[in-house]
Amino acid sequence: MRILLTGGAGFIGSALTRELLSRGHEVRVLDLLTYAGIAASLTELESDSAYSFVHADIADPVAVAAIFADFQPEAVAHLAAETHVDRSIDGPAVFVRTNVLGTQVLLDEALATWRALSGEAREAFRFLHVSTDEVFGSLGDEGRFSETSPYDPRSPYAASKAASDHLVRAWGHTFGLPVIISNCSNNYGPRQFPEKLIPTMILRALRGETLPVYGDGSNVRDWLFVEDHARALADMLERGAPGRTYAVGGDAERSNLQLVRALCDVLDRERPAADGRSHAERIVMVEDRPGHDRRYAIDAGRIRQDLGWAAQVEFDEGLEGTVRWYLDNENWWSPLVAGQQGLARLGSPGA
Repeated sequence: MRILLTGGAGFIGSALTRELLSRGHEVRVLDLLTYAGIAASLTELESDSAYSFVHADIADPVAVAAIFADFQPEAVAHLAAETHVDRSIDGPAVFVRTNVLGTQVLLDEALATWRALSGEAREAFRFLHVSTDEVFGSLGDEGRFSETSPYDPRSPYAASKAASDHLVRAWGHTFGLPVIISNCSNNYGPRQFPEKLIPTMILRALRGETLPVYGDGSNVRDWLFVEDHARALADMLERGAPGRTYAVGGDAERSNLQLVRALCDVLDRERPAADGRSHAERIVMVEDRPGHDRRYAIDAGRIRQDLGWAAQVEFDEGLEGTVRWYLDNENWWSPLVAGQQGLARLGSPGA
């Protein structure tokens, strides 16, 4: 299958690129290589004849039309997005442009491509839109999000992703485009840009800096190892039903404070602090970010039942492997933080 994969130089996108190539698909990555699109995450794939890359902006209709015309994809995996909640608080406009307008541009070109197909090729075509559980808002102490959860986005990032989800469903309902939507929980693993919680804490710890945790640290997230997520997305492209939504989670709920303490335990074993103190002694509680959702959790029952998918990487195993990857791959992350005096917090109140 020829798959056009947007955002393939990103964290989840690069993992999905590897997974699809391992399954024998041809993959063309479309990526603008913004700050979180990292070419080094794909360097090792350049010798694979089934892989190709094009540098372009999904919100540029001329460029996107040219890519579709040249590659003639049999499926689209749409992962390109601005994703960091804190950045969306500081500057919402780019989130609307990329996540909403960019999705509309891709949908228009995918629709034109699909309409030109016939027979089995038309039946097999899929547009997979990769979204987030943050579109559903915040949970209380009980319950989990599912495919039928009502939308209640609370941040500019979540609102932009909710808007793009609605566009995808509209193109499916109005025009018949065979679309699939996934809503995933928090991902973690190798090659995640050092602004998200886990890599930020790892790199701050390595630099001997404080480890700032928002609020009282009780906000809960369901953690999903990125390679498990990539397998789920590949399964959707290969066997997912048009019009379906699939919720994907790791069934690994942790509060932010529990997570940071677990990271510190791994670091104490793998890279003890120079002063002999536990890394956990550098945890500090800081002012909460605006609109911080209290809890996310995913019921992944549908994808287990329909596609036979299940998370394979247990959380503690995945976390330890993630820490080791960052310890072993300083050449990947050091250029990303070069010159920074500290890994600064974004999205502060009043910013």
